[in-house]
Amino acid sequence: MKITILTLFPEMFAPLKESILGRAVESGKLNISVVNIRDYAQNKHQKCDDYPFGGGAGMVMMPQPVGSAIEAVDPDHTARRIYLSPKGATFCQDKVFELVNCQHLVLLCGHYEGIDQRIIDLYIDEEISIGDYVLTGGELPAMVVCDCVARYVEGVISQGSLVDESFASGMLEYPQYTRPAVYKGLSVPEVLLNGDHKKVDEWRREQSEKLTKARRPDLLKGEE
Repeated sequence: MKITILTLFPEMFAPLKESILGRAVESGKLNISVVNIRDYAQNKHQKCDDYPFGGGAGMVMMPQPVGSAIEAVDPDHTARRIYLSPKGATFCQDKVFELVNCQHLVLLCGHYEGIDQRIIDLYIDEEISIGDYVLTGGELPAMVVCDCVARYVEGVISQGSLVDESFASGMLEYPQYTRPAVYKGLSVPEVLLNGDHKKVDEWRREQSEKLTKARRPDLLKGEE
């Protein structure tokens, strides 16, 4: 999979070079490209924002640099183009499963008061929000989308890890434990130590249901 990120602040994406995603890029399982929108500005100062028509607070990203950047990285519109925006549909696991089937994602990061609406009308396939709150820009949401989707690219993470995690089965994940068996007076549940895999599976299922009912009962509505 190829993921292209368009941003005014490429330095913010250094974390994508670390840990699991970093190793996936180094091994060729994943291609992440971070593109500086300023490189496509057609003015000598690489200015990419201006005051909004009609007045108002803040600045708006100008259409020319953004449009030129999109055309450069996806000239034939073969990629899924996504604008990270608080006005978008809320990101969820089902959307992750949808996006992982795309060969190329273009993630556009807005900043300031956002981007000129004509960019959305002309170039963008969908808008995605990571929650009902507002950030200073789309860089952090782009990293969230990138991380979530990349985990499901073949070879990035073992399939066994993906099957049992939260939301994969429609419920929250069960509690996890490791050595030592006793820590500060708290013991690992005995069922996890007895080697009976059937009972372990039953315990994990019960714990997942218990946690989901307590914290996210909305996830269980489809099972009622």
